[in-house]
Amino acid sequence: MSRRTRAIKKEVIPDPKFQDRLVSQFVSCLMKNGKRSTAEKIFYSALGSMEKKTGQDGLEMFRKAVNNVKPVLEVRSRRVGGATYQVPVEVRADRRTALAIRWLIAYASGRTGNTMADKLAGEFIAAANNEGASIKKKEDTHKMAEANKAFAHFRW
Repeated sequence: MSRRTRAIKKEVIPDPKFQDRLVSQFVSCLMKNGKRSTAEKIFYSALGSMEKKTGQDGLEMFRKAVNNVKPVLEVRSRRVGGATYQVPVEVRADRRTALAIRWLIAYASGRTGNTMADKLAGEFIAAANNEGASIKKKEDTHKMAEANKAFAHFRW
């Protein structure tokens, strides 16, 4: 990252099916080796299987899952006088979304299931109900920040 100027944020183009920027961002993170159409198929089939399993709107459940996984606090390492402290800081809005998406994909791929679409659907349903591994990751991050609240005065 350049020390002189801030990095320019690239605007996310909405996805073709739902015209939603969050969906487009999720598909981009899900994509491997530039295969966007494969990532889109996986995501859309995950939404479809969610609708079959729960009977609710898949896109709304996806949004709810992402919002439930978004962390509010995290810890950052800060070196002060030879000692390294874990300093709790608030998470910026764009980083919150990025972390939530990253955690959902990581824990979905670690689940048991036949296809990635099934795994994603299971993780979305669990996260929408405030359950699952990605929600546990968020809670662990918050616990870590809460435990290190004593070092909050080192915030920069």
